Parts: sequence; structure tokens; C-alpha cells
Amino acid sequence: MSALLWICAVSLLAWLWLLLCQGYFWRTDVRLPPGAEPARWPAVAVVVPARDEAAVLPRSLPSLLAQEYPGRARIFLVDDNSTDGTGESAAELGRAPGGLPLTVLSAPEPAPGWTGKLWAVRHGIERARETDPAYLLLTDADIAHEPDSLRALVAAAEGGGYDLVSLMARLRVDSAWERLIVPAFVYFFGQLYPFRWVNRRGGRTAAAAGGCVLLRTAAAERARIPESIRGAVIDDVSLAREVKRGGGHIWLGLAERVDSVRPYPRLADLWRMVARSAYAQLRHQPLILLGTVLGLALVYLAPPAGLLTGLVRGEGALALTGGATWLLMAGSYVPMLRHYRQTLWLAPLLPLVAALYLLMTVDSAVRHYRGRGASWKGRTYPKPAAGPAADEGAHTSDERIPRAAPEQP
Repeated sequence: MSALLWICAVSLLAWLWLLLCQGYFWRTDVRLPPGAEPARWPAVAVVVPARDEAAVLPRSLPSLLAQEYPGRARIFLVDDNSTDGTGESAAELGRAPGGLPLTVLSAPEPAPGWTGKLWAVRHGIERARETDPAYLLLTDADIAHEPDSLRALVAAAEGGGYDLVSLMARLRVDSAWERLIVPAFVYFFGQLYPFRWVNRRGGRTAAAAGGCVLLRTAAAERARIPESIRGAVIDDVSLAREVKRGGGHIWLGLAERVDSVRPYPRLADLWRMVARSAYAQLRHQPLILLGTVLGLALVYLAPPAGLLTGLVRGEGALALTGGATWLLMAGSYVPMLRHYRQTLWLAPLLPLVAALYLLMTVDSAVRHYRGRGASWKGRTYPKPAAGPAADEGAHTSDERIPRAAPEQP
């Protein structure tokens, strides 16, 4: 047997294990569980950190203002030192008649050891506490919600006894590059953090999608959110980890009526989104980076290489092993493509997309060692914060899971 045949055989075994033993990550049926409407709807504070978001606010903020929530709710949008008139745009949108009340705040410059987004979230939560909310909805400025979104989130949390309910917003897939890369982003995220494992009460795996997180206020106080994760570049998974560490019950699934309106029309836009934090996901560890590169090559790149090499050399066993593995890989990607309503012809291109993510991850490490580090909205964080607030790569406490996927945009 040739070395490549052995590699393809190992890849085939790896895929069989992933498909059967990795929480059925490839399935897309983990959706928001319906909950019975409570007799008394709890108060909710919606906290929206916003830095230079004037372009997307007209498509997202009105959806929050239009929430049909039977209880008391108020929106706190925190202008995080924007230079494009974000605060003014939000205030203008909030003047429309009807809808939830809106408070627009201006956050000061972040204190040392804080990332800008979490500093803005802290500022918003502090003000929101004046309204004594039972829940905090932490949602990004580029996320649009259907009118019943908040109602459904609260009903699910109340009915299931969850301390955190998070939805992976449906990302935009309008441009050719978005159609190629975005569904794979969610697929890879689910492979690293299988939703069924996340949702298992008492399980060790923790994850959330930062665009839409409903957090019970009491759980936030127990977990000292956001202070306990103040230096986290990948804040959503870090938040979920701290809540679960504090004994909270969390739930994560795919959204059907919560959408990201942020465009990533070019490959360069998507590349920057991934590269800004991918190396933080690997805890800035060269050995983990090396293992990730080798793992991606074994799992995603070896099968097509084996099929093509086997066909060229006339090695039937190699071609068969590589082709069967590639077919399993592509088949596991089909449910995600259907979720995003994309052509199934994209499924065989998953190795190409994995190769792009591999290069983005390596580029993220190069940026780190060149002193450019992780960045968010014009701020750069070249080194992970020290102490308990450090990002720790925004990793799950289940150390068996490899790390290669970036955070949700």
C-alpha cells in the first residue's frame, strides 16, 4: 500500500467517526424549541453594541423596534466611539412612532484589558440594570429579527429552563463568494461545537453565536458577565463557557427568522473576517496551529488528492478510497446547503473551501506574529489578555474537539 493510500484510509476512518460520533454535527434540525407562553412575560433589556454601523442600522434596528413582545422591553444601543454617525442614525430611527423604546448611549474609550465590543456591552448592561430586566438580549447591530423573535426566545428560555438561548443567525449568501464560503463557515462551526453536545445538560461543550444571545440576568451575574470575559476576542463562545461553568443550562441552534444583513461581497472581506480572530481560536499556540493544518489536510484535502492521483496512476484502491471519502464529506455538507437554499453542486467544493480556511488561519497567525493581531472595527489586540479574563481562544472545555473555525461574523 502506498503512503497516500494509507492517508486516505485514515481520512475515511476519520470521516466515519465524525459522522457517527461527533454529535451528528452535519444535521440542521436543531431549531428553537417551542415554549408555552408564560403567564407573565418577564422584562427584557436588549443591548446592542454598535461601532461604525450606520450602513446596516436602517435594515436591522427597525426590526428590533418592531418586536411584538407582550412584556416590558427596552432597547439600549451603545455607540462605541463611531466615526460614521452611528449614534445619530440610531436616534433618528428610534423617533419612528410606535415600537419598543430606544435609549442611545455613548460608551467611553475602553478601559485597559477590555475589548471594545465587551466594553460597550458592559456600558449597556449597566444602564439596562436600571430597568430590572429578567433577561438580556445581546444582539449585534447587523442582525435583523422577525417581529416575533424576542417573544419566541423568551418562551423557549422560560419553557426549557435555559439560562442562555442563542441562535446562529442566517448569514447573507448573495454574492458568489458568500455562497461558496458562508454555509461552510456554519458547517465548520457545528463540527467544532456540535449543537447537541452544547445543549446537553451537564455536558462540557459550550458555545454560542454572538449575533443573538438571550441571557438570564441572574446567570449573567453569577458568571460575572461581561467582566469575566473582558479580554475575549471571540466573546460569544467565551460567554457560553462562563455561563455553563457557573452551572447554567444553555441552548444553541440554527435560526430561521433571525438574519445577518452585513454584506461580505468579496473574498477579501470574508478573508479579513476569518483572519482577524482565527489564531485566537487556537489560543495563539504554534503547536495547535500545526495540528490544525495537518488535521485539515488529512480530513479535507487528502481524499480528492487520493481520487485524482489514483485515476491518473491507475491505482483503483487509492481512487476508490479517496472517492468514497470525498463522497461522504460532500454528502455531510448537503443539509447545510439546503438550509441556506444553495445549489447542491457546491457540496463537492468543500475541500476547496477548507483549503481557503486553512490559508486564512495561517494568515491569522502571521498577522499575530507581525504585531497586527486580532482586530475588531479598527481596534487591534495583538496579545491575549492576561488572567481570568483572557480569551483562552474562546474554546470549549471539551478538549477533545479540534479548533479551526472562526467566530460568527
